[in-house]
Amino acid sequence: MTISQQQVRHRPEYDGESPFPGADEHAQVGRVQVGLTATIVVVPFVALGVAILLVWGNGFALTDLLLAAVFYVVTGLGVTVGFHRLHTHGSFTARPWLRVVLGIAGSMSFQGNIIDWVAVHRRHHAYTDRPGDPHSPYRYGTSLRGQLRGLAHSHLGWMFTDDETSAARYAPDLLDDPAMVRVARAFPALCALSLALPFLAGWAISGSLYGALTAFLWAGLVRVALLQHVTWSVNSLCHVIGSRPFRTRRHDRSTNLWPLALLSFGESWHNGHHSEPTSARHGMERGQIDPSAGLIRLFERLGWATDVHWPDPDRLERRRTGLPRQARAPSGG
Repeated sequence: MTISQQQVRHRPEYDGESPFPGADEHAQVGRVQVGLTATIVVVPFVALGVAILLVWGNGFALTDLLLAAVFYVVTGLGVTVGFHRLHTHGSFTARPWLRVVLGIAGSMSFQGNIIDWVAVHRRHHAYTDRPGDPHSPYRYGTSLRGQLRGLAHSHLGWMFTDDETSAARYAPDLLDDPAMVRVARAFPALCALSLALPFLAGWAISGSLYGALTAFLWAGLVRVALLQHVTWSVNSLCHVIGSRPFRTRRHDRSTNLWPLALLSFGESWHNGHHSEPTSARHGMERGQIDPSAGLIRLFERLGWATDVHWPDPDRLERRRTGLPRQARAPSGG
C-alpha cells in the first residue's frame, strides 16, 4: 500500500457538521482574475443604485422594463434549460443548433463560460455539502458563525478562491464538442453583446441617447445583477432554508424554496432536482411552477428535443421522506 493510499484510508470521515478539512487553505486567486470577477459582480449591482436614482427623478419607462423582462427570460432560460438541464445533466437531447442557441443565451448571463460552468456544477453534485463541493454553505461548519460565513462563501465568495475545477475531469464531453468550445471561447464577446443589444434596442425604440442609456441600465446591467443573485441564491439559500420532501445523498441538504421558483425558472425546487438530477422537471409536485420544464416540453412537441427524462411517479413516491425536513437534518440514502 502506497503512502497516498494510507492517507486516504485513514482520513477521518466527514461527520456532516464540522468545517471541511482545509476549509481555510485556499488562497485568493490572482489580482487580474479578482479584478475581472469583482467587476462582473459589483458593476451590475452599482448600476441598480444608479437606475433607482434615475427612477426617483423621472419615473420608469415601460420599454425599459419590457426589455429587461425579455432579456432576463432569454438569458435565464439559457442558463436553466441550456447550461443546467441540457449540458450539465443531459435531461434531454437537443438538436445541434438548439444546443448552440441555448449555450449562447446562457453565456449572455455573465455567469462564466459554458464549459467551466458545467464542470463546477457537476463537481457540486459529486460532492454536495461535503468536502470537495466548491460552494457549499456548510464549508465552515454548522455553528452560527460558520453558517453565516458559509452562506457568504456559497453565494459568491467561492469565486474569489483558487479552488479550480478541472474541466478535463468534469466536462470532457464539452471539451470534445467543437461547437461548445467555440461558444466557451466567445464568452467575452457574448457578454459584450448582452449589454450592447439592450442599448441598441433602447436607442431604436426611444430615438434618443437617454433612452439607450436607461435601457442599458435596466435591461443590461440591472438584469444581469438580478439573474446573478437569483442563481447564486440557489447555491446558498437552497441548501439552508426550505423543505426537503425527497431523500437525497448523505449530507446533501438541498431544499425546495418556493419564493424563488418563478424568478429562477423552477431551479429553486432544488431538493427535487438533487433527488433526481437528470429529470427535466425540478418541480416534482402538483402546483410547483417550473417554466424551464415548460419550455423543454414545448421543444419536445416541436421535435427539437428528444429522449426527455420526465419524473417517474412511482420512483418519486419511493423517494419521499414522509414529512418535509429542515435543511440541517441528516439526509440519509
